[in-house]
Amino acid sequence: MNQLDALRQWTTVVADTGDFKQLAISKPQDATTNPSLILKAVQKPEYRPLLDEAVSKHADKPLDEVIDRLLVRFGTEILSIIPGRVSTEVDARLSFDTAATIARGERIVALYRAEGIDTEKRLLIKVASTWEGIEAARALEQKGIRTNLTLLFSFAQAVACGAAGVQLISPFVGRIYDWYKKSAGAQWDEAANAGANDPGVKSVRQIFEYYKQHGIKTEVMGASFRNVGQIQALAGCDLLTISPELLAELAASTEPLAHALDAAAAPTADMQKLSYDEAGFRFALNEDAMATEKLAEGIRAFAADAVKLEKLMQESGK
Repeated sequence: MNQLDALRQWTTVVADTGDFKQLAISKPQDATTNPSLILKAVQKPEYRPLLDEAVSKHADKPLDEVIDRLLVRFGTEILSIIPGRVSTEVDARLSFDTAATIARGERIVALYRAEGIDTEKRLLIKVASTWEGIEAARALEQKGIRTNLTLLFSFAQAVACGAAGVQLISPFVGRIYDWYKKSAGAQWDEAANAGANDPGVKSVRQIFEYYKQHGIKTEVMGASFRNVGQIQALAGCDLLTISPELLAELAASTEPLAHALDAAAAPTADMQKLSYDEAGFRFALNEDAMATEKLAEGIRAFAADAVKLEKLMQESGK
C-alpha cells in the first residue's frame, strides 16, 4: 500500500487545484480551488478557451459576474470527475463586507444550481476567516449553503468558525510554517521543527482536538502544505487538501504511515471551551502576530490574482 492509499484509511483526500484534467490520476474525494489556482490554470493553453468562452458568452454581464461564471465552469468540470464536493471562493476583495459576501455566495450557488448541481451536497462556498467573513458564513449556513472558511491561521479564528456552525475550515499549515521559519531566520532548526513539531502541524492538531473534545461538527481540513512530512504528521485529520505534486509524492512512497490524529483520543485533552464577541475576536487575532500578518497577506494575494484574472478577461474581450 502506498502512503496515499494509507492516508485514505483515516482522512478524506482533497485535491488543491484548478487543473481538473489531473484529477483522474489522483482520484480525490473532493477538490478545492481559489483565484490563484484558476488564474494559473487559464494561463495554460488547454484551459484558456474556458476563459475566452466565458467572456464571449456573457459579454453583456458585469465583469465580477463573468468571473463567477468562469469559477462555476471550472467547478462543474471538477464535479464531473470527483464524487464529492468542490469549494469555490468568493472574491477576496469582499473579505470585510458581510452583506456583499452573502450576496456573492448566493449568486455562485444559483449559478451552480442552474447547471443542475445539488449545491447542498456538492458545493462549499469559500470565505476568508475575517470577522465579517465568519458572520457571512453563519448567515449562509442558516440558508442551507455550506461554507469553507479559508485563510485560517489562528485558534481564535477556528473557535469563532466552530461557534458559527460553518461546515469546514481550512487552516493553512504551510503558510504558518513559512512565517515561523522566516521569523527565526538563521536560528531556524529544520529538523527540530519538522513533523509533529512543525508549527503549522501543531496549530491544526490543537484545533482538531478542541473540536473533537467539545463535539463541534465543523470539519477540519489541513491546507497549504510545503512537504509530505506535514501531511504525514496530520494523517487522521478529517480532510487534507493537497497539491497534485505532493499527491504524486505520497503515491510514490510505500513507507509505513502512522495514524497521527485520532478523533477518539481527542476528548481526553483538557481544553476549556471558548467564545468570542466581535471585540474579543479582534483582540485575540491582533495578539497573534503570525495570524494577523498571514491573513492580511493572503487576502492581498488573492485580491491581486482576482485583478489579474479580470485583466485577462478584458484582454480576451477586445
